[in-house]
Amino acid sequence: MTQVKVMAMNHVRLIRSIAITREAMGVVSRRTYSSGKAKKGSKGSAASDAPKESILSKEVKSTTVVGANILKDGADPKILPDSEYPDWLWHLIDKKTALSELRRKNTETLPYEDLKRFVKLDNRARIKENNSLKAKN
Repeated sequence: MTQVKVMAMNHVRLIRSIAITREAMGVVSRRTYSSGKAKKGSKGSAASDAPKESILSKEVKSTTVVGANILKDGADPKILPDSEYPDWLWHLIDKKTALSELRRKNTETLPYEDLKRFVKLDNRARIKENNSLKAKN
């Protein structure tokens, strides 16, 4: 009988420690939100919200890519004239046609790049549709 009482007491202590741990974790991990109002005399005054003057001159900003250096002993790369860069670089910012517009066009007259894009986007759309149908069943 005493063994049963000891086991019961150990079980109760274990449950209490788990409960206390959970409660403590809830207090520690609970997120608090600020009221959104700044206190008087706080560091976030209106004077500090004003834009700060840049340390770099405008000339340095217009001739170098500031912050692009990844080497410890290197320097920021210089901006070159447009003729020094490869042609493909300027096509990276071109807008790509959407799948809906590609579907409206005749596939036989599409350029190779647009046709390749159409096949890729169409396959992706069909896979998503099939997956959503399977998920519903």
